[in-house]
Amino acid sequence: MSSPKSPFHPFERPIHSATRMLGHVYLIGAGPGDPQLITLRGVQCLKKADVVLYDGLVNPQLLVHAADAELVCVGKHGQQRIWTQDEIQEEMLRMARQGRIVARLKGGDPAVFARGAEETAALSEAGISFEVVPGITAALAAGSFTGIPITHRHHASAVALVTGHQKDNDATDLDWNALAKFPGTLVIYMGVTTAQTWTQALIDGGKPADTPAAIVRRCTWSDQQVFRCTLGEIALRLSPASKIRPPAIVIVGPVADLPEQLDWFDHRPLSGQRILVTRPDGQAGELGDALRELGADPLYQPAIEIVPPPDWSDVDATISQLGEVDWIVFSSRNGVQFYLDRILRLGHDMRLLGGGQIAAVGDRTAEALQGYGLRADLVPADFEAESLAASLSPQAAGKQVLSVRASRGRDVLRQHLADAGASVREVVAYQNRDVIDADAKIRQQMADGQIDWTTVTSSAIARSLVQMFGESLHQTKLASLSPVTSQTLKGLGFSVACEAEHYTIDGLVKAIAQV
Repeated sequence: MSSPKSPFHPFERPIHSATRMLGHVYLIGAGPGDPQLITLRGVQCLKKADVVLYDGLVNPQLLVHAADAELVCVGKHGQQRIWTQDEIQEEMLRMARQGRIVARLKGGDPAVFARGAEETAALSEAGISFEVVPGITAALAAGSFTGIPITHRHHASAVALVTGHQKDNDATDLDWNALAKFPGTLVIYMGVTTAQTWTQALIDGGKPADTPAAIVRRCTWSDQQVFRCTLGEIALRLSPASKIRPPAIVIVGPVADLPEQLDWFDHRPLSGQRILVTRPDGQAGELGDALRELGADPLYQPAIEIVPPPDWSDVDATISQLGEVDWIVFSSRNGVQFYLDRILRLGHDMRLLGGGQIAAVGDRTAEALQGYGLRADLVPADFEAESLAASLSPQAAGKQVLSVRASRGRDVLRQHLADAGASVREVVAYQNRDVIDADAKIRQQMADGQIDWTTVTSSAIARSLVQMFGESLHQTKLASLSPVTSQTLKGLGFSVACEAEHYTIDGLVKAIAQV
């Protein structure tokens, strides 16, 4: 566990000297589901946390912001026991009393039907300092993500946020007669199991049964669903037989009858498609973000891991002889990072490379070099080893070439350059190892055919995926980054659904979107 971090800043409530040995609690709104809808302040607080107590409905992708923290799920329907509110508060206080920084990560906004007031009251009574970080609540998100604005100049100048789930599971505590006459939009939270009660109460109070309504399930998630109906139809739509299960909110009012062309969410090219990203940890985010922009739900399961070589002696030997090298060739961003970081770790700087020229396999590798203040002298038009070898070969005859590579991979570059008359030395700057076991949930989703696409960005990843999933890999469509990767997949007995025209992440995303 990391040591407690200093939690205090000028805008947090002051604490008395007697409490200085205690920890600190952030009550953070995680937003409605989409992991990009958390606030910047929420992300900052997660990064500070020693422990995160998170609700089951929180998107697990948010937990990457608390990479060094202990993670404690306080319950998820259908998967584990749901903690009681008293248990959550007791655990939160216990951890804070240990001097830890606690992030209490709650779905939506902590102050909107999230029992945040009870938790802050417990913290205040215990003398523990805290901060409440707002989040986007489902009603506001639904207004943007469904094409149903909850306010409208001509239809609704007021909004009421209402819970259909009162204490003791009773929906009759509210004045439904008054709500029936409310001159605007009603947004009902937690009203699935009590729909028959509160819809009838509204109708009995005088609200017309044909009032437009919309049920929004899993708002902002990639599998968001919107069911348009009327007030009188809601109870039937939310009956157990309908299988529309929480989380869901219901919007009641004229705004629910606005034209559906206002909905942008469901018109994205990859809307609702579940896509497995298989790149190594730390390198998957770029592809996942690009897919999410087009509406996909990215899942993450690294097929390989990137680690340092077991022995640096070969790398160190080449570093000591860089003055003799005419060309140094980088075939990946990983090679750039591991090799150049080793130069710095040995106490040198990039002037060691000043006597030779540099070749990079593609634009992203060239960008990685720029991060070290280096500009590639040669970048081929097509980002693959064959194109790099063809571009470099005319200039390599009679030259000393150092090729920085992974522990495994094709021998194309070395062979082509040697054939052109170059003296080639290869050095392994990092290891590329298979990940043997997939996450149990991902494995089950693959076996059940619930993953629409699986991205394959190298031959090493292709081979690892086959070992990891076996025949289940036939249940998903395979998207290949390059002809070489496609050839590997086909050689392993798997068909390729699409292949990037340009061998880049953007090219791969474009290929998937065009199928």
